[in-house]
Order: sequence, then structure tokens, then C-alpha cells
Amino acid sequence: MKAMVLAAGVGSRLRPLTDRLPKALIEVGGMPLIEIVLRRLAAAGVRQAVVNTHHEAEPLERFLRGRSDLGLRIEISHETELLDTGGGIKHAAAFLAGSEPFIVHNADVVSAVDLRLLVDAHRSSGALATLSVRERKASRAFLFDTAGQLCGWERADTGDLVWTSGPADPVHRLGFDGIQVLSPGIFDLLTEDGAFSMTRTYLWLAGSGERIVAFRSDAYYWADVGSLPKLEAVRQHVAAHGLPL
Repeated sequence: MKAMVLAAGVGSRLRPLTDRLPKALIEVGGMPLIEIVLRRLAAAGVRQAVVNTHHEAEPLERFLRGRSDLGLRIEISHETELLDTGGGIKHAAAFLAGSEPFIVHNADVVSAVDLRLLVDAHRSSGALATLSVRERKASRAFLFDTAGQLCGWERADTGDLVWTSGPADPVHRLGFDGIQVLSPGIFDLLTEDGAFSMTRTYLWLAGSGERIVAFRSDAYYWADVGSLPKLEAVRQHVAAHGLPL
């Protein structure tokens, strides 16, 4: 099985830590974030992974080249300009293409989500994409109908609301974990070039009849490390409970 780790972000809300260090190399529990993710992917059966890089790419790429002990063949997809999630995934299509689904995991997420169960759910559903989501406070939320199909997106702080094909009721407003499984057929449907968001892509794909479905991860520990206060909270959790490896 293959996977992609999204690690190209600048990490502006983590400054000054990220002034000279890529966000993926910030440590939690004595281990860089990228290593935590790669070890979890390897434990879930992933044997090949691609990592996209951009901000402070050299130290991250040097770290990755020196970690043959992780049980993964690691490739690098360098972005001279940030391509956002959709553009980044499309840029790595040559590595990810094939007949099997693959995991996409944000580098700045620390979680105990059962990745094997996520992949199994994706395979059994026949979906194009399966998004690990949970009920939580979030400024942005995916909207799913009662069957678990994506039907919209909402941004609470601006009031923006987008439906895939008209309003649905009732809906589940769920925060995205930054963890997903995609079927390789998605590359035939990524018509945009350059930088673009997978959120917008998922909305029009779902509106076109493609299955973009929810995997409820509420039972598992999850945290993103997107700001200094969040980083401190994750470090405190790990100090008390250990790393979710």
C-alpha cells in the first residue's frame, strides 16, 4: 500500500519555530511530527510513501533520506510553489497511481485513528474518497447526509455555505481530520492544474454523483499541531499518555 504525507506548508502560526525549521520536523514526545506519521503508516501496512516539500525543504529532505529504518521506501515530491492539497496530490500522481487505494495524511496531525480500519471502510464502500471526520468545534466543516455522503461545506466564521446539489436536511457537520483514503481513479477527475484545494474538488465531484463518504473517527484521539497553543496541548497529552504509535 502507498501513502502521501502533506508536509509542504509554511506553518506561519508556529513561528518563530518555523522560521528556520519545516513544521514537519517539530518534535512531539521527542519525535518529529513527520516520523510519527510515517511510523503509523508503516504499522498500518504502508510500504511506499511520498512526502511533498516546500518551506525549508532541505532539512526535511535530508531527514527523510536518512531514515531507511522506518520500513518504508520514501520518495520526495518537491513543490517550487505551494500547490495546496489538490495540486500537491496531483503533482505526486506518478508515484500514487496504480490499482490500489492510498492514504493521504497531513504531517501536522497526531492521532490514534485506526488507519487499517479506515482503509477497510474505504474498500468496502466502493467510494472514490473516504474522509476521516469527527464531531468537533471547527471553523470549517464538511456536511454529510444521513447515509454518510458528502453534501456540502460550511465556514462558520464567514457564514459561507456550499451545497453539492441543493440543501439537505438533516445533515451532520463534521470536522476533517486531515486523514483520508483515495482511489487512484481520482486522478482521471482532477481537471485543474497548478494550486487548488481538494475541498472544492470534493464538492463538485460529490455533486456529479461520485461517492465522497465519511469515516467517523470520534472514538480516537486526534489533534492538529497548527499553532503554538495546540502544539503545547499535544505535548502535554503525549507526556501524560505517550505517543499514539
